[in-house]
Amino acid sequence: MQRSAPRLTRILAAAAVPVMLVVAGCSSDSGSGGGGAAETGGAQGKATATATASATPSPTPTVEPAKFAKLPSACKAIAAKTTAALVPKAKNENGTAAASTDLSHRGGCSWNGLDDKGVKGSQYRWLDVSFYRYDSEVSLGSGQERAKENFAKELAKIQATTGAKTLSTASTAGLGDEAKTVTYTVNKTGEDFPYASIVARSGNVLVLLSYNGAGYAGAPVPRAKTIVEGATQAAKEAIAAVAAANK
Repeated sequence: MQRSAPRLTRILAAAAVPVMLVVAGCSSDSGSGGGGAAETGGAQGKATATATASATPSPTPTVEPAKFAKLPSACKAIAAKTTAALVPKAKNENGTAAASTDLSHRGGCSWNGLDDKGVKGSQYRWLDVSFYRYDSEVSLGSGQERAKENFAKELAKIQATTGAKTLSTASTAGLGDEAKTVTYTVNKTGEDFPYASIVARSGNVLVLLSYNGAGYAGAPVPRAKTIVEGATQAAKEAIAAVAAANK
């Protein structure tokens, strides 16, 4: 019995070694596997974050809405009593509409007539008005900005009128958001024609108005002041008509 006990102790100790090795081995494998899973999870997290960022839509470009959506009827934009006073004996009292393929964006009307005063000569007058409306577009800008750009262009065209003499440009108050009046004289058919051409902007709409006249057969040349005053009155009514058409 004394010999058997030490021997049994040695056998049990030897048998325990493989079991410890197996447990240690399993612990090592488990640690390696856990590290791999953590690395995989990190990569997947980054990929998910990148995909989420890519899926976020870019802000949609915006532009200021156009102020006015309609234009007035050009031939009715100026009161009949005003056109009758500015153009006596007009060929067409209701005005002659300008050709337009899109009346929502452009329109115009004109009046002209010769008032024959017999031995006192004759007085000729011409009045015309045009409207241009600009929409807001992301690629082009707001209707207001587009109208401002074309205001400058139309003004430059008038200032470059061929044969214009004594040309002068002045700001005009009380006509929309901004307005310029260009006065000049042009000699046609042997007579001097004093002109008053107005470029006015109200929001996204441009109003171009021109008034001129001449005296024939000994009649006096119209006074420049009278022409300017007539043009200004007609322009005020045209600007007011834009607002009225959009109520």
